[in-house]
Amino acid sequence: MTAPGPGQIDYQEFELFHENAQEYGLTYASPPLVRRESCRSDLGLEVSGLIWGTGEPELVLIHGGAQNAHTWDTVALALNRPLVAIDLPGHGHSAWREDGRYDPVTLAEEIAGPLAAWAPKARMVVGMSLGGLTAMTLAADWSALVPSLVMVDITPGVNQTKAKAVIDFVTGPQSFASFEDLLARTIEHNPTRSESSLRRGILHNARQLADGSWQWRYDRRGHTRASQGADETAAADSGTPGMADHISPLWEKLSAVTAPILLIQGGTSPVVDEADIVEARSRQPLLEHLVVEGAGHSIQGDRPVELAEILRSRL
Repeated sequence: MTAPGPGQIDYQEFELFHENAQEYGLTYASPPLVRRESCRSDLGLEVSGLIWGTGEPELVLIHGGAQNAHTWDTVALALNRPLVAIDLPGHGHSAWREDGRYDPVTLAEEIAGPLAAWAPKARMVVGMSLGGLTAMTLAADWSALVPSLVMVDITPGVNQTKAKAVIDFVTGPQSFASFEDLLARTIEHNPTRSESSLRRGILHNARQLADGSWQWRYDRRGHTRASQGADETAAADSGTPGMADHISPLWEKLSAVTAPILLIQGGTSPVVDEADIVEARSRQPLLEHLVVEGAGHSIQGDRPVELAEILRSRL
């Protein structure tokens, strides 16, 4: 392994899990069994994912826009079950679409094939924000892949006003002269998160260039369009969906879901409001609704252990 050069920060993808465990008081006897795999989608795109454990995956975890699969690391450590955390196209280690389209319908079509290969017997699919709308679309159109659906702080009622705080962050600069500059901006826009968790989020979600500067990993083309009409994610570890023209029609996707649905809302998040809950229940009368107090939009970042316990109780 080559040592980092002057001014370069050493980043080893699978060597930060002990920090997650320590921060949240989780037992950490040895590094977890995690591997990265790649699978070509039915549309021809290379999709990457993290495969946790060695058994048949019980869960699928889908991150929000401008995030990546590592947003679920603490949740996965707390669950200690075999699962798949996917990098959506245009995010993390997955390939970018040439057209820059990352709406929930397109994303569901892209990841259906990889999920069928990696987790054909998953008991639950969990999606946060953009990932939640993508999981909802999967449940409507590929029902065999989603026997149970969990939507984390998202409904098709999301709009630019509700997601203003995360839009302000994600539509900021693409490049930063130093890691410290990137970290400072991230802390400014994520006041409820610890500095150590935001630092990990950046290391997983940005890359350092040869000149020492830093750039976000995700494809910002879709995010730029989203900022003009809908919302997107806080890039270090928040997440809301994009593509305003695809949001309202997604209420019909919610109506088409036959799997049990759990909607988990962040207690301090403005992204889901009472009108959204009323509309969701009008379309899915058996929908369960829980609120995680003290959590913002990124529940997996703000209250990962509590979220893991909710998911465990459903398994």
